[in-house]
Amino acid sequence: MPKESSSKLALVLEKLLPSKWLKRYELFIYSADIDFLASEYLLISLLVGVIAGAVAGIFNLLYGLAAFIAAFLGMAYLYPYWKINKRIEDMERRLPDAFFYLASSLRAGISFSEALEELTTANFGALTKEFKKTVAEIKKGRPTNEALLAFAVRNKKSPVLYRSMMIIIETLERGAPMGDVLVSVGNDVREILRIKQERKASTGMQVMFFIITSGFIGPLILGIVTQVMAAMTTQVPNFPTETVRTILLAFVILQAIASGLGIGVIREGKYSAGLKYSALLVIAGFAVFQGATALNISM
Repeated sequence: MPKESSSKLALVLEKLLPSKWLKRYELFIYSADIDFLASEYLLISLLVGVIAGAVAGIFNLLYGLAAFIAAFLGMAYLYPYWKINKRIEDMERRLPDAFFYLASSLRAGISFSEALEELTTANFGALTKEFKKTVAEIKKGRPTNEALLAFAVRNKKSPVLYRSMMIIIETLERGAPMGDVLVSVGNDVREILRIKQERKASTGMQVMFFIITSGFIGPLILGIVTQVMAAMTTQVPNFPTETVRTILLAFVILQAIASGLGIGVIREGKYSAGLKYSALLVIAGFAVFQGATALNISM
């Protein structure tokens, strides 16, 4: 698509959508480290949805609509959400080591601003990139407290990162010994992450049950049931096979979504964390159901 045409379409989206919603969405994709304006990324998501819908629509109009919705939501929301989660997990895992590094630099006798700048030369993954933004803001004249607060706001989706940075800000304002506070916060973060890992390990069997039943066994059984009903149509005239098949497919998708949300609650304590599991289970369940209905079991 020519650049001028895409820019015009992006402007149309900006006019159609509420500015408040666009700002919130722009912050969302900014947190995912996606370098597009909200209107531009939504336009890309729409185009991906249209392409997927057109390809699937060759076989069936309903499949085309479902593919459009799935591809659009996947690109517009699930992909940024997945990137945010991966980025936050990486940052949380490296945060204790970064705090210990900062504490050792402070105890060597350098200032907090210099310790932050020195931290940007270390390899802490996405966390280093965040600290580079903070240091760049400080060099442009922004107060250290405000730059650290911007760091916390950018990563507010992670309670661990947000609370840790707020403690650091409060320590700076009160003039408490920063090195000791950094070590204490680092140890607390490490303990929180250990508890999270234990929770994931202890709920592994429940999660596997949801995945197997909603992603494989359930769709397989319902797909075979559909084939059995199709074989019976020769004996029962006017039997609504396609209607029943659509209802069973809808049940498979709804069950996959519910199971994914349940996994999110079990593993991470919140429904929103289950969206990624729901998406994967919907894809797996749909594929297994379609494969089972394609089996030739009639005699």
